[in-house]
Amino acid sequence: MSKILDGLIQSQYNYNVAFYIHLKEFNQNVRDELEKRVSEVFFFSKGVNWKFDSFGIEKAGERKTEILGFFIFRTAEVEKLKKLFTDEFKDYSNAIKISCSVAKYEKISEEFFEIEV
Repeated sequence: MSKILDGLIQSQYNYNVAFYIHLKEFNQNVRDELEKRVSEVFFFSKGVNWKFDSFGIEKAGERKTEILGFFIFRTAEVEKLKKLFTDEFKDYSNAIKISCSVAKYEKISEEFFEIEV
């Protein structure tokens, strides 16, 4: 395999870490504040190897009774990421609580191919 393809090989294990911030209230300012917080904190990741997956707000009634702000990351350093997130969001005054979900995925196989363009 070429060096370029070697660099594209995905890791054997992948963890998705989802943080759910149960919000007291929601408006556009809340969305802006959460986006700012996550960008200021996590884009200077402080020694944690992770990849940002997604961010969003789910309003009450969509799947639950509370408003949720969620951040999903991919990492192999789950404990470091949990600590960093907790340290940076524990004082967030609009949070009722913060929940965390960790899902582990194992690579079964991986195949490379090229598409002619």
